[in-house]
Formats: sequence, C-alpha cells, structure tokens
Amino acid sequence: MEELESESSTIITISDVLEYLFCPRFIYFMYCLDIPQHEENRFKVIKGRDVHKKRQMTNREYVRKKLNCISKESEVYVVSKAHHIKGIVDEVLFLEDNTAAPLEYKFAEYKDKVFSTYKYQLVLQALLIKENYNIEVQKGYICYTRSNSMIKELAFKLSDFKKANDIIKDIIQIVDKGKYPQATKSKNKCIDCCYRNICA
Repeated sequence: MEELESESSTIITISDVLEYLFCPRFIYFMYCLDIPQHEENRFKVIKGRDVHKKRQMTNREYVRKKLNCISKESEVYVVSKAHHIKGIVDEVLFLEDNTAAPLEYKFAEYKDKVFSTYKYQLVLQALLIKENYNIEVQKGYICYTRSNSMIKELAFKLSDFKKANDIIKDIIQIVDKGKYPQATKSKNKCIDCCYRNICA
C-alpha cells in the first residue's frame, strides 16, 4: 500500500477529511484561522452521536453472519503516522475470508446513492485497519439507521486508496502551509455553511 510521502508530523482526523470533501475552505477556517464551526449545534451531528451511543449500549455481541463476519471489535480508535490520519471505526468486522471490513452507522436514509463523504470515510478507515491490524481490507459497509438499518456494501479499488491519500496530502498542505484553497464548486453547500459570512 502506498504511504503518504511527507515529512509533516501533522495528523488529521477522518472528520477533517469529511469537512474537506464538503468544502476545502472548512479546513482553512478551522486550522489556519482557528475559527470553530460549532458542529455540536447541528441537529444531524447530535442525532448521529445519539445513534452511536445507543449502538454502544445494545447488541454489543451481535455478529453479522449474513456478511460472513466471524468476529468484530466496536468503537475502535486507530491512528496511522504513515498516512497522517486518525479516527474511530464504529465496527471492525473480521470476515471468513481472512479479510476485515469497516462498518459505519449513519443516521440517514438510503436514497439510491452512497455519498462520496461516506465512501471516503470507509476508505480511510480501511487504510487505518490495514495498517493497525496488518490485514487485507477490500470492502466496507454502511448501515442506514433511518432505512430500517439497511446495509450497503462498497468494494474498494486501488484508485480509491490513491485518491484518499491525495486528499490527505491536500489537507496537510492547507494546515501546514496556510494554503488558501478553492471553495467548493457546489454553491448550494454555501447556503447552510457556518463560514458563509467570512468566506470571500
């Protein structure tokens, strides 16, 4: 697996990558200008945290045999110095074919499409699992709690891991060098953005 070539000691979170995918300027405002986004006030963030807390309290021993899972670990905190990233994986599933897979719970409905933020969250978790467990990770799962806990599988390609590393590299450039990035091309995202009043 290609490691991120960088002398930087910066380690970012998976959440940072999700913010970057929403708009690269989030990273600039948070890290370079030190302006918090107060995500704790956002409804979906609060509900998502509630879902995670409930998951921690219930079905702790439940193993998803339909996914050929033989064991799992829950709420796993993992760090990779090689990839400059850290995060918590809701569940690390260990599968019958001697591979592993991340499973992420989302307080969301499935609407015939997996968002790229969800996809890259799983890809980054896969990088972390590979390195920390020294095991192959070829796919990941999302559980949509507002669609009767529907599970969607995503198979990873080599190009997914390359793009994930490219994204991390871009974020570290912004954080370490104060590079002012282009804003998102999707202007609809600006409507609800907490930084809309200061973003030029």
